[in-house]
Amino acid sequence: MAEFGNQEDLLAAARRAYDEGYRRMDAYTPLPVEGLVEALGLRHTHLSLIVLIGGVIGCIGGFYLQYWISAIDYPLNVGGRPWNSWPSFIPVTFELTILVAALSALLGMLVLNRLPMPYHPVFNVPRFELATRNRFFLCIEARDLKFDRAGTRKFLEGLRSLGVYDVEH
Repeated sequence: MAEFGNQEDLLAAARRAYDEGYRRMDAYTPLPVEGLVEALGLRHTHLSLIVLIGGVIGCIGGFYLQYWISAIDYPLNVGGRPWNSWPSFIPVTFELTILVAALSALLGMLVLNRLPMPYHPVFNVPRFELATRNRFFLCIEARDLKFDRAGTRKFLEGLRSLGVYDVEH
């Protein structure tokens, strides 16, 4: 893991690491850095598809719930309307669509981000506490196919970093 004093150096280091072939890396910053997602080579997630599927399930489930109750399980003739009076089903169907889509967005985000994660090995690096104040960190994971302890350390030292630290896992 390399420590940087400003976001420009971190961004340049992330781009260079990606160009060198490192793919499993992460950056820790005290503020959002524009262009960092692209520099790290992070791919688009499928969260929008998860939310869409959740919304469709909520819509179909809400409509079917009301249809089952009104037309099959407990049919009531209210004001001469047909039992399957779909215009009266719209408010509940809409609300359940939004509710299930929002819940699937929350759960999908947690699963895709592998959260909650109360412990991570980078917390053991003494200077990592500065990541929430004024320092920027780039961490290349040992799971990376190109990772070599000595070679990666030498590469990180050549990136104008303030320091390079081993992350024990």
